[in-house]
Amino acid sequence: MTRRFPILWFSGLFAATIAATAEPDFTAAHREAVETLKQFIRIDTTNPPGNETRGAEFLKARLARDGIPAEIVARDPARGNVIARLKGSGKKKPLLLTGHIDTVGIERDKWSVDPLAAIEKDGFIYGRGASDDKCMTTVCLQVMLMLKRAGIALDRDVIFLGVADEESNAWWGMRYVIEQHWDKIACEFALNEGGTILEENGRVKYVAVSTTEKIPRTVFLSAKGTSQHASRPRTDNAVTHLSAAVAKVGQWQVPMRLNAMTRAFFASIAAISPPEEAWLYAHLEDPALGGQVQEIIRRTNPVYNSTLRTTISPTVLKAGFRVNVVPADALATLDVRALPDEDWPAFLASMRALIDDPAVEIVEAEGDGRGFAPPSGLETEMYRALVRAQGAVFPGRATIPTMSTGATDSAYLRPRGVHAYGLGSVASLADGGNRVHGNDERTSVAGMRQFLELVYRAVVDVAAAR
Repeated sequence: MTRRFPILWFSGLFAATIAATAEPDFTAAHREAVETLKQFIRIDTTNPPGNETRGAEFLKARLARDGIPAEIVARDPARGNVIARLKGSGKKKPLLLTGHIDTVGIERDKWSVDPLAAIEKDGFIYGRGASDDKCMTTVCLQVMLMLKRAGIALDRDVIFLGVADEESNAWWGMRYVIEQHWDKIACEFALNEGGTILEENGRVKYVAVSTTEKIPRTVFLSAKGTSQHASRPRTDNAVTHLSAAVAKVGQWQVPMRLNAMTRAFFASIAAISPPEEAWLYAHLEDPALGGQVQEIIRRTNPVYNSTLRTTISPTVLKAGFRVNVVPADALATLDVRALPDEDWPAFLASMRALIDDPAVEIVEAEGDGRGFAPPSGLETEMYRALVRAQGAVFPGRATIPTMSTGATDSAYLRPRGVHAYGLGSVASLADGGNRVHGNDERTSVAGMRQFLELVYRAVVDVAAAR
């Protein structure tokens, strides 16, 4: 009995802690969060120009209604970032809950609904930012409100940051906040966008938590030729040379290279997938079959294909001004998403060899300050709390660490020693991952309820006083 007593005592203490932090009314909290998200979407914060202060003021006012003071900090008055803090005992370092206020632009004529109306239909909320990233920001805000209302004693401060300019280069947002106001957000852990609760055939398959991410690089292909009357074709036509180069690059499969994180990811996916899928993931590096396997994944699963390698997507073409004038130059923009440890000079050399055309020049855009940092840990209090929260909300499913193929502000936090974890609401690959950056972007209403509970449980687990 003497040996068992400490264990029983600790179990009783843990039970008392849970009792002291009684279950919130998740249904009511979800209903409130949905309404907040709709109002948030209706505030136009498309970047450029951003105008994130509009959204920051909205979030600040929402926090103030529950007695949570917040401040807006900005390099430019129109590009505001909002910060709020719930104080803890200071026994542990703070936890940061962050999401961005800005969204990508809108091609209105390609939407079936008004992209800023936040229309709810068929179980989804439609609107620009519905998924990226106003859902995450709203959930973080709601968790702050729930903690405050419950009066939960905290061992670590919980900080809320609604940040600007994530969709560009973070100059007005996270880079500014870190450079000028690090003391206001300094933390041990951060929860941010970058992961997902993957749904397949109407059923949650796993919860993906991003612990590292690819590095975005913008590259231009520039071709020059002789400008003249279009009735006299020439072999040095800039458009012809550029088109051939873009076609080569667009079809290029950069060689696969797994790292420790992605190798573990595919091993985990294989363990929970149907046999025919599991076979593919288990044979990625097979000397004889690996090439065929990778081609199947390329055709059937663009997300997983992007996890395997550095990728290139041609996105913008510029050339000419009149139908009867051969332009003197032509320009293509490439969105490159590099593996965290990509040998960049060697990569560019391979691209030049592939294009093999002296008329086409490769030009790099100025960097955005993102660089390589070690992945966030899998043995931390925060990651273990996320696993436990997943077990409570999605029993029988798995938590899988992953490398995000997109770019997030976590890339600026990790070099500061922060263990930043990327989360996301329920999304389906068949739906294009909630159509992020696409037309008719949307987020699942029911999925938002599950996401809110997941984040709340993880935050209470890691931050509440024991």
